[in-house]
Amino acid sequence: MYSLETLLAMCDDSIRSLGYDREPQLLYYPIKYTLDAGGKRLRPVILLSVCDMFGGEVTSAMPAAMAVEVFHNFTLLHDDIMDNAPTRRGRPTVHKRWNSNVAILSGDAMVISSYDILSQAPADKLPRLLYDFTLLGKGVCEGQLYDMEFEKRGADVTLDEYIEMIRLKTAVLIAGAARMGAVLGGADEEACRRIYRFGTDFGLAFQIQDDLLDTYGDPDTFGKEIGGDIAEGKKTFLLITAYNALDEEGRRRLDAELASDLDRGEKLVRVRAIYDSVGVRESAGRAIKHYYDKAMEMLDTIDRPEESKSALRELAEKLIKRMN
Repeated sequence: MYSLETLLAMCDDSIRSLGYDREPQLLYYPIKYTLDAGGKRLRPVILLSVCDMFGGEVTSAMPAAMAVEVFHNFTLLHDDIMDNAPTRRGRPTVHKRWNSNVAILSGDAMVISSYDILSQAPADKLPRLLYDFTLLGKGVCEGQLYDMEFEKRGADVTLDEYIEMIRLKTAVLIAGAARMGAVLGGADEEACRRIYRFGTDFGLAFQIQDDLLDTYGDPDTFGKEIGGDIAEGKKTFLLITAYNALDEEGRRRLDAELASDLDRGEKLVRVRAIYDSVGVRESAGRAIKHYYDKAMEMLDTIDRPEESKSALRELAEKLIKRMN
């Protein structure tokens, strides 16, 4: 069994060897810039750790892991344009350092590259991997569209709608990576179904935690400037929960703060005070625990030795405690 530390090191080594040091530099250097910025490597490590858990050969799973990581980073390039985000992982976003056209084109090249990398996976597993990879890609696009549509709506966006949006935008990529790891590890269909459910619930917990960090986190450890969701009018778990808890007057006050011309920092302080008045932070914490516990319970049902699950458990626990 591989340790979490070893899997992370293997991912970083593989990313450095992907070969984006080539011409034209204006197309490929932004890709290298993005991948070299670090990050949690959550999705490729989940894929590799699940493969290892089922007794598969981790090195043969690396192309699929890299394909998932490159695809994920493509989504960040385009998300940052749509959100007008100034920083990512403590550095200027690609569209800020270069321009939006470069970010769009480099992102497009990353999608194509991700399929090229995936083609290097074991031939006997490739048809199923391509199916899962395409499915997760479509889900991410669907979720992003819902996210954009919700920005135009008011307090009528429900928590159920939000959960479905983040299931598509965030959780399907994590769940899809987990299922691809299971396929590469030789798991049967029932085990693949269970690990997908683990990934889905963990992905929901992870995204709600991300919402929480964007409002209450430390920018030095979060990796990007906080308050972006509030500045962009994102319908997050926190905002929807606040709408549900406030009376009509309170909702009007919250809407007024969100629509104000205050600078980002002052707007964050004022909206956060409203959140605090109705216990939004605590509600988010309960939701995170709910989905995290469901994920761990599903992992418990998978018939593999407990020691084979240690890297996956360690990664999940580490990420879900990012505010501590």
